[in-house]
Amino acid sequence: MSITPRKAGVVLLGESKPTPDHELAVQRNLAQRIATLLGTRFLDDDGEGEANLYYLPSQTLIADPRYAAMGIRHESDFFGGLVSQPFMATKAISHALFPQASAPQGWNDDFARQAGDALLGGFTVFNLADAQAAATHLLKQAPLRLKPVRATAGRGQTIIRDRDELDLVLSHMDEQEILTWGLVLEENLTEVSTYSVGQVCVAGIVASYHGTQQLTEDHSGALVYGGSDLVVVRGDYAQLLQLELDDATRLAVEQAQRYEHAAQACFPGFIASRRNYDIARGRNHLGQLRSGVLEQSWRVGGASSAEVLALEAFAANPALTCVRASTHEVFGDVQVPADATLFYQGDDREVGSISKFARIRAYEHS
Repeated sequence: MSITPRKAGVVLLGESKPTPDHELAVQRNLAQRIATLLGTRFLDDDGEGEANLYYLPSQTLIADPRYAAMGIRHESDFFGGLVSQPFMATKAISHALFPQASAPQGWNDDFARQAGDALLGGFTVFNLADAQAAATHLLKQAPLRLKPVRATAGRGQTIIRDRDELDLVLSHMDEQEILTWGLVLEENLTEVSTYSVGQVCVAGIVASYHGTQQLTEDHSGALVYGGSDLVVVRGDYAQLLQLELDDATRLAVEQAQRYEHAAQACFPGFIASRRNYDIARGRNHLGQLRSGVLEQSWRVGGASSAEVLALEAFAANPALTCVRASTHEVFGDVQVPADATLFYQGDDREVGSISKFARIRAYEHS
């Protein structure tokens, strides 16, 4: 039996565009904590000259020979995910391709078939002409939600009610962006609750969770991601499903599993040590309850500070099997609770004054 050598260090792996200060601060903190879990050190540079490193990328990695050369071949080599094509890293995969529409290299129609009712109604397209056709089809039944696939925290989405609104929105879109990454046109839900389901694996510890997200107002008054409240178990989804779950939560976990299994079956080369799925539950235009995966996050994300605190708790106490962990993103002045772990507090150049912190506490059965 071979033994995996200990990593020489943990380093951040950034993207070409600058990472906002508040995100970089959180990633550095997470990298330091992951290094401790791995029994190694955080390298405050790119680790040049070092071999056998562990990486924390800021985004889902798109297959490139240099990643294999860097030693990223397995989920034990990095915190995040790796896919073979750009669109696989986005919510573009969360819908079937509009019939007869153009598709990029690597698109697999079997994904939507295998994911089945884990997906909401809607279509993905990869050019403006197909967007027009798909939206025209959907608008015959009800208003739709148009979603640029790389926008985060709910930003950039538009409710489309008629052709005039559609034409106006599409006239401002970048076709090259859509050609590479895709565009989603989705059934619009109201009275929405968003569930988080995910799994992380670091230093041989697997943790899985379910939870809910909260929205908060940013400095412009827009509703954006404000944090997650998670129940985290030691082990995989099977252990998570052994908890006493209400029907909506159990369905969300099962839909996340189905979505993930479809990705593993349909996307060759897909690996991930951090997996998070947003599942929406709300009412469609007929008032019917609908539930489905909005998108995946195979990269460091808003819930990662809670995930890593849970991993630390499991590492410190081998008998511990379940905890509650939460993340909080608060704009403006805030008094951080005494039991919280602060990840960032300051006046960020991109989003303004914001505090990011996480809390962990005992799990009590309801």
